[in-house]
Amino acid sequence: MIGSFYEFFAGGGMVRAGLGERWSCLFANDFDRKKAETYRLNWRDDAMFCEDIRHVTTTRLPGAADLAWASFPCQDLSLAGGGAGLRGARSGTFWPFWRLVTTLRGESRAPAIIALENVCGTLTSHRGRDFEELCRVFAEGEYRYGALIADAALFLPQSRPRLILVAVRDGVTIPEGLSVDAPAPPFHPKTLRVAVGGLPQELKRDWIWWSLSTPQPRNLALSDLIEDEPPDVSWHTREQTAALLGMMSDVNLEKLRAAKSEGRTIVGTVYKRTRRDEDGRRIQRAEARFDGLSGCLRTPVGGSSRQLVVVVKGRKVRTRLISSRETARLMGLPDEYVLPANYNEAYHLTGDGVAIPVVRFLADQVLEPILLHRDVRPRQAA
Repeated sequence: MIGSFYEFFAGGGMVRAGLGERWSCLFANDFDRKKAETYRLNWRDDAMFCEDIRHVTTTRLPGAADLAWASFPCQDLSLAGGGAGLRGARSGTFWPFWRLVTTLRGESRAPAIIALENVCGTLTSHRGRDFEELCRVFAEGEYRYGALIADAALFLPQSRPRLILVAVRDGVTIPEGLSVDAPAPPFHPKTLRVAVGGLPQELKRDWIWWSLSTPQPRNLALSDLIEDEPPDVSWHTREQTAALLGMMSDVNLEKLRAAKSEGRTIVGTVYKRTRRDEDGRRIQRAEARFDGLSGCLRTPVGGSSRQLVVVVKGRKVRTRLISSRETARLMGLPDEYVLPANYNEAYHLTGDGVAIPVVRFLADQVLEPILLHRDVRPRQAA
């Protein structure tokens, strides 16, 4: 066994899936009853505690976990959100999580490592003040910290960049080679470098640029994940497909024409988005991509946020909603993972999760080397 962990805002347990069987889950939490049911169904233990994190106390947290992972809600930090940031009703649930960490510290069982996962908009929310506040609470809690931006597209055919902050408790050794003096691609892009550059000097002192190797090229294509006849969604009629294509701008129609000219089967995806036309009126547009990636999965709030699949074969075009199993595959979930029977509930669970290969990569590159190094003891002199 490598280590133990608490999984906050756990959803269906995708962090647990990414960490793997050599990690022991001591506690998992989510306030969503359907997600909690799915978690228990797939993991078959009593680790899941379904409760609003505001009501969770450390008496519920057994032992002393090596890792606390929190993928706290992103809505108030997202570029598409209302801009409430860390003080918002949803993203503000970070603070009850941090209260638990602070209490654990007072009980001498603070986690050796904390990982926070959220949208990249966290870096610019409130002109960088929310990112600075996260760094400050780490520093005040006696943690050193660093971040990376990992895109699921490195491992899966889904465009899904996410910010991951990894903090290590003071006194826990960071092995040589796990940090570098300066940021480096692909995990330290300009947006992250600018955000770190804007931190006050006292917070920069505790900053770590994590050193991660470049993953092997992805060998999984979007077409590999698409079902011919999914059980939970139907192919559109000709009229429905025509109506969808009629919502495309000239730019997107040109993408479709280019796909048709390939003379082979091309799989793409479409999102309906509200845009302004040349007269400033808000209209709904169908925006397509045929670059081998799906768009970023999101939780379904109304029909416009559900992603669609478009299959082009010569002059023939077929369209439909993406299936729930396809969304699971785009997150790295195996087909034996049991999804909720209800389509929207399954989509909500997957669209609100963490890409499993990203968690595994981070565990390989950072989390496990720290914990394994910590367990090495120097030999006593003879």
